[in-house]
Amino acid sequence: MKRSTSGLILAGVLFAGAGAWFGWHRMAPAAPQTAAVANLFGMTLADLKEQPQPLAQWKGKPLLVNFWATWCAPCVEEMPELSALHTELAGKSVHVIGIGIDSPSSLREFALKLPVSYPLYVGGMGGSELTRQFGNQAGGLPFSVLISGDGQVRKTYLGRLNMQEVRRDIAGM
Repeated sequence: MKRSTSGLILAGVLFAGAGAWFGWHRMAPAAPQTAAVANLFGMTLADLKEQPQPLAQWKGKPLLVNFWATWCAPCVEEMPELSALHTELAGKSVHVIGIGIDSPSSLREFALKLPVSYPLYVGGMGGSELTRQFGNQAGGLPFSVLISGDGQVRKTYLGRLNMQEVRRDIAGM
């Protein structure tokens, strides 16, 4: 009796462990993020000069997309670092763009105070919906998405970026 009970417990632990492993390693369906990337590249957003810019211009290029807002302190804190990263990566064909979740006037006024080296676009509330499509269900900011040149989401980041981690992730693409 004791031996069969031990065997059942061992089998249960093994099955539970296997289930946990498969649950942990199961790949999320590619379709939602693939759709989010397609939606991103299908958008035309105004830049801060109010000129419409098709985001399809970034298709086929490795891209770090940073969603931010003027009222978001961690967003503002990481912008100089993102600007430096953009300048550093310019020769490596990796691009940084910012999509502001704010009004056009607030974004323009902000950019006069803290200029950045990467393109900024007005996403408005549609930008919030796009972050949700990339998996940011809470809608928190800052939120960034690393997309490879083949249009695959390599990583998403919620909260202030750790630039060393971002550099490692970019180097691994």
